[in-house]
Amino acid sequence: MIYWDLFCAFFVPNIIGYGGGPAIIPLIESEVVGHYGWMNSQEFAETLALGNALPSPIATKMAGYVGYEVAGITGAMVAVLATVVPSLLLMLGSLGVLYRYRDSFRVKRMSQWVRPVIALMMAWLTMGFFTEGIDNPGLIHMLVIASLSGVALIKFKIHPAFVVFFSLIYGGLLLNQ
Repeated sequence: MIYWDLFCAFFVPNIIGYGGGPAIIPLIESEVVGHYGWMNSQEFAETLALGNALPSPIATKMAGYVGYEVAGITGAMVAVLATVVPSLLLMLGSLGVLYRYRDSFRVKRMSQWVRPVIALMMAWLTMGFFTEGIDNPGLIHMLVIASLSGVALIKFKIHPAFVVFFSLIYGGLLLNQ
């Protein structure tokens, strides 16, 4: 039964999520944290931060990690398969239709309407991480990490993977309780 739950937890967000990783992450969080309770919000945020520091699509990394934590290697394979199958099926099924109507006003408008929804979902996820950051490590640490990250990204144009890596080091050294 756990394998079926893992499959559903990653298949559903990936079948209804449109817009790639940023659009799917809040849906995965809803399943993993809210519905099944395999992680709490803090663990999910840490997993997401670590996943963002590594190369490859975020949804498959999250699926592999959560699947492994819940049900070992088989669980990781089931979760990754559930993440990849929806994209593959939708891509094969809609490729011909989208190619045929690629210049259609309706197709372009549909894509434009999806962007604000994704932005709102990401804002909701960010607010959740913000409140979790104030509750757990504290406002001072959260502001230090956010400020230094912002300066590193905007002023010094440091690659985001390095910023996440140094934030993980900061958290590991100063926030390890």
